[in-house]
Amino acid sequence: MSNKKGTLFVISGSSGTGKGTVLELLLKQSDKFCYSVSATTRAPREGEIEGLNYYFVSREQFEEFIKKGEMLEHAEYVENLYGTPKSYVLSQLEKGMNVILEIEVCGARQIKEKFPEAVLIFITPPSFAELEKRLLERKTESKEVIEQRLKIALTEIQSAKDYDYIILNNDNKAIDAAMDIISIAEGKYNKNTDPDYADKFISDFIKNNNIQ
Repeated sequence: MSNKKGTLFVISGSSGTGKGTVLELLLKQSDKFCYSVSATTRAPREGEIEGLNYYFVSREQFEEFIKKGEMLEHAEYVENLYGTPKSYVLSQLEKGMNVILEIEVCGARQIKEKFPEAVLIFITPPSFAELEKRLLERKTESKEVIEQRLKIALTEIQSAKDYDYIILNNDNKAIDAAMDIISIAEGKYNKNTDPDYADKFISDFIKNNNIQ
């Protein structure tokens, strides 16, 4: 077995960007990645499986994990706690596996502070209208929660400039986004060296989608 340690990949993107689909395709395309299952205090959505999609725990359990130092990062989002259990991530990196963390912007910043070598990737939808459409089509949340998620999404998209890469997840082309991540891991994806690139991307996104 190679002594080379794996790379930690942080994947973020607003709720409804299709991150889950992209990562599912990524893991089918490459055996060099593994997915770190997060813990959350929110209730499972229809079809979600304990230990596969999330570890669903009570707020009391989650706070105990934090107290014991068992979380690599954690954040509160739409009144629920989310976090990354530490032991699995560290063990897989030692084995040479690339570990995928699917976490929010706040958690991504925590990871970058602890692991400066981590690669941060932000996935964005083609438009704000498409993001709203995807959230509505899930039919898992109330109108009020969706509106809250959309407000948070705008802030998150503006934080994309803090990430190493921005990947567009176009309609019905999640496989392209998955292959982009593989290309990044293989060093075949050109990192944006233009310091103004992210600002231009965010400005264009907001302008093109009539976001105030």
